[in-house]
Amino acid sequence: MGNSASQGSRTLPDGPATTDSGANKDRPDGVRPLLRVQGLSKSFAGTKALDSVAFEVNPGEVVSVVGQNGSGKSTLVKVLAGIHTPDPGAEIEHQDIRFIHQDLGLVPGLSTIENLDIARPLGRRGFRPAKAREERQAAEKMIRRFGGDFDVTEPIAAIAAAERTIVAIARAMSDWSPTGNVLVLDEPTAALGAAEADLLFDAVRRVAAEGAGVVFISHHLDEVLGLSDRVVALRDGKLVADVPADEVDHDRLVALIAGSELAEFRMEHADERGRLTLQARGLVTDVLRGVDLDLHEGEIVGVCGLLGSGREHLAGALFGAIDRHAGSVTVAERALKAGDPARSIRHGLAYVPADRLRQGAVMTMTATENLTLPWLRPLRSGLGRLNRAAERGETRAWTDRVALRPPQPDRPLGLFSGGNQQKVVMAKWLRMAPAVLLLDEPTQGVDVAAKAAIHELIAEARAAGTSVLVSSTDTGEILDLCDRVLILREGRVSAELGRHELSEARLISESIGLPATSAPSDPLD
Repeated sequence: MGNSASQGSRTLPDGPATTDSGANKDRPDGVRPLLRVQGLSKSFAGTKALDSVAFEVNPGEVVSVVGQNGSGKSTLVKVLAGIHTPDPGAEIEHQDIRFIHQDLGLVPGLSTIENLDIARPLGRRGFRPAKAREERQAAEKMIRRFGGDFDVTEPIAAIAAAERTIVAIARAMSDWSPTGNVLVLDEPTAALGAAEADLLFDAVRRVAAEGAGVVFISHHLDEVLGLSDRVVALRDGKLVADVPADEVDHDRLVALIAGSELAEFRMEHADERGRLTLQARGLVTDVLRGVDLDLHEGEIVGVCGLLGSGREHLAGALFGAIDRHAGSVTVAERALKAGDPARSIRHGLAYVPADRLRQGAVMTMTATENLTLPWLRPLRSGLGRLNRAAERGETRAWTDRVALRPPQPDRPLGLFSGGNQQKVVMAKWLRMAPAVLLLDEPTQGVDVAAKAAIHELIAEARAAGTSVLVSSTDTGEILDLCDRVLILREGRVSAELGRHELSEARLISESIGLPATSAPSDPLD
């Protein structure tokens, strides 16, 4: 990307923006911003996705960009990356920028080694047989730098989502000197647990300490507050705040993002279990090593664990999307065949995978087509043809129920924000009134308002008698939703915690294998 030659003074858009930028307030004389954005607007079909946005990133500074899905964050990243051309009048000055995008941009059929090799300059690319060992050792060293411990010769498609994130981080930072450059991270921790995210944060701090500027985009507000020097908030494409991170708290960030305070979500927890709906015994996969699990009617069971614990495989194995080598799964006393998702659906199972873009939905199909895809039978006429009027009516009811924005279900799903895509993915399964709902990272990469809406949908499903499994790296989500929690470690259930035993400290200590007494106790009421 080329640099703009102009160097005008910083201006802010009209409107109620809060500004106290460290880039202008206390910057030493002579220090030039590594990234300067001025008057940035971007329109699509007459609608402004960005409206006169302005901010700066200085050497050694971490600037977080927050906002709801649809606020303009993704458009901002794509403009910086050169994917979108800004409207006339924008000024963007920067040096070398590296990106870690939310969809990672890895090649599924290639190994970790090969994906890392792609990032190298053309003259240094390619494998020679005599150097295969050195290439593998270099890849393993880079992966370990970010806390990974997996086979770097395996195809990307065969490793877990969190492991793929680590590969993307390693690729972005290979062959790159951070001094004077900018690293842009777009939801880099979406598939990472707390321990893995901490490793990433340490790496980001090291990069900033060496003189780089960092732009960090995340829906996890605790991450934003813990990592950032400044916070830039977008709403409806406009800059509404640019403030030092130590001058805002969680509640103020929520208000800036949403435009108002969100109502506090409270899940009603039952004291007694309903009838048994799903039972798994001796479940064995490439990662799981004999997992037993019971789900009861109207309960929500959480699953926690570190990267590689098996947490990220359990929901898919129960559904049949991940092959199991041994063990049994029964629903309402009916056995489910291994590797047969269609049979699982017929027996009342629904599955929302962590990878929404590749496994959860078809982005080139419309929201309507995605919503009705798993269950077309009630929409067919007597001749077997799809009744379009019935389909439109069903779609309208569900898009109203989940508050799809914009309310245009005939648009390709890929044109919606991440939060609205996830609402459609949830709706397509909930319209089947499933007996069992299996959720893997259900609010990954969505904003606080969409997260609250998805939690409400989960609560409604539970109230209707659905058994819900929530596998998540978000401990706050687990604490908010779950009646009990299974901790996975090294492919086995290492602990089961009841509601009265749940606390963030307990979840973390059990996940990493510390004695429960070594963690501070703050159990839920």
